Parts: sequence; structure tokens; C-alpha cells
Amino acid sequence: MNPYILSLLISNLALGAIITAASYHWFLAWIGLELNTLAIMPILAKRHHPRATEATTKYFIIQATASSIILFSSTINAWHTGTWDITQLTISPTPTMLTIALAMKLGLVPMHFWLPEVMQGTDMTAAMIIATWQKLPPISLLYMTVNQLPTTLLLTLGILSTLIGGWSGLNQTQLRKIMAFSSIGHLGWMAAISTISYKLLIFTLAAYLLMTASMFLTFITLTAKTTKDLGTMWTTSPTLSTIALITLMTLGGLPPLTGFLPKWLILQELTTNHLIPLATTLALTSLLSLMFYMRLTYVTTLTTSPNTTTNTMKWRFKPTKPISPIPMATMMLLLMPITPLIWT
Repeated sequence: MNPYILSLLISNLALGAIITAASYHWFLAWIGLELNTLAIMPILAKRHHPRATEATTKYFIIQATASSIILFSSTINAWHTGTWDITQLTISPTPTMLTIALAMKLGLVPMHFWLPEVMQGTDMTAAMIIATWQKLPPISLLYMTVNQLPTTLLLTLGILSTLIGGWSGLNQTQLRKIMAFSSIGHLGWMAAISTISYKLLIFTLAAYLLMTASMFLTFITLTAKTTKDLGTMWTTSPTLSTIALITLMTLGGLPPLTGFLPKWLILQELTTNHLIPLATTLALTSLLSLMFYMRLTYVTTLTTSPNTTTNTMKWRFKPTKPISPIPMATMMLLLMPITPLIWT
């Protein structure tokens, strides 16, 4: 793709998210969502391959449907109240419709079927954008309206997402699909805590973005696409192989790594608000996600797959990708000891 066109698309991608996050008018928020969707479509379809075209079409249909539901619900609300203010959702069907639309955009269960297929149909860079940056516009709308959305529906979506995200990831060998189900599981935690604590929602989102971007950058640098590729990562770069191991355990939420911190604080907040059954359910469903993270960790570092002589000599060739995940991974690995500085 032409660098000028790519820079224009990425600029529009950023602009759409900023417009949505900064708007207080439903029409402006909708414009930001549409600009964001239209900007990423050429990025998804830049590989001239039927699978990429299929993924782009699926992504467009889902996002356009969700945006139309958001516009329809806001129009109904404006029709009855006379205001387009995002924070004024007073008419009965509007909050439920908005929750469903945001769940479609984020990929929450049961509106999650498009996310693994779209991420698998594109390249690693586009999959990283879908799993990280594209979550920001709907999360910003959720942040602004969560106090008026149906709490029971959000908690149900959160529990189902953590359950299905962990369960479905157990049987996968494609790294992009595994990261998609990982995204679904983490978004379930965010949906569950959004009804109680705004600060924890933002903190969990920041930790998720940091961990997921670090993992994707490691995969891109080492050109790993399946679990079989993880077995030979050490021959390309032992340093990145070690970082991949710790990042996978961070995504799984093992202490004392950073990924444990948001889950710990969320469980503490739920317990404080006497939602002990919900906290127990979330903790148990996260064990499913931890299972496939630990399986990837085992494949990455604790075993040596059968290799040819050519494969075992891959260390002679340096990775050619310009972006290194080492600085980002170093930032997010061991932040738990400074919890009192972050959470005060």
C-alpha cells in the first residue's frame, strides 16, 4: 500500500476514535464511529486474497449494523426527550438497544462470532488494530453511558464473555483466533466492572491494550502465526522468546505480573459490593483462559519441537521487522509492585 494512503487511513482511524470519545452529541459520535469503520476497511482488505475480502465484508456488515442501531436508539431518545445529549438516556428501549449495539461493536458474547473470523482473515498488523485501537470508540461510549445502561444485561454479557472466551480458545491452534478469544474474555471483565467502578474500567482497558499490543508485536517480529511456530521462536531470538513467555503468563493473570493486577482489583471491588457469586464465577471462568495461555507458554519455552537442520539454524538470521516489542513488554511485565502508586 502507498505510504501516503496508509498514513491518511491511519490518521482517519485515529480521528474517528477521537471524535467519538470527545463528543457529547449522538450524531457526532455516530460520525466518529463511521469514519473509524471506513478508515480500517482498506487496511483489512490490502491483501488481495478472498479470505481478506471476506473478513472485510463481515467486519463492515457488523459495524454498520451496530452503528445503525446506535443511531436508531439515539433518534428514538431525541424524539421523546428533545435532546441529543449522550448522557440523557431516559426512554425505555434506548439503553437496551445501545447496550446490544456496543456489545456487537466490541465482540461481546453472544454477538462475538465475527471477531475470530475477521482477525483470522487479515494479517497480524490489522488483527492487532482490531484487538486494540478499534475497542476504544465503543468503550468510550460505554464509559459515558454506563450509569444508564441495564446493569443485569451488562453483568450477564460479562459472565458469558469470560466463559465463552476461555472455553472457545481451548481448541485453537491459530494465534490470531486465540488472541480474539482472549480479547473476548478480557472485555467480559471490563463489561462486568463497568457497572461499579469507572476507574477500574479504564485501568483494565489500559492493561489489556498494553499486554495485547506487546503480544501481537512479538508475533509480528517473529512471523509466528500458529502454535507450531512458537516452538521455533527461540532459534530466531531467545530474548523475544522469553518475553513472549512472560507476556503470555501476564495475559493469563498470574501474580506477580501486571495482568493479575486488574483482575485482583476487580474481584476485590465486586466482593466489597457483596457480589460474591459474580466474583467467584469470573474467577473460575478465567481459569479456562489461563489454561490455553499456559499451553502456549509450554509450547514456547519448555519443549523443543522436531526441527530440521535448517530450522535449528534460524538464529543466524536477525528479525527484519522494524518495530520491537521489547520496550512495551518491559513496561507492562512487572508493574504489580507499584500498585500503591497506581491505585491511590
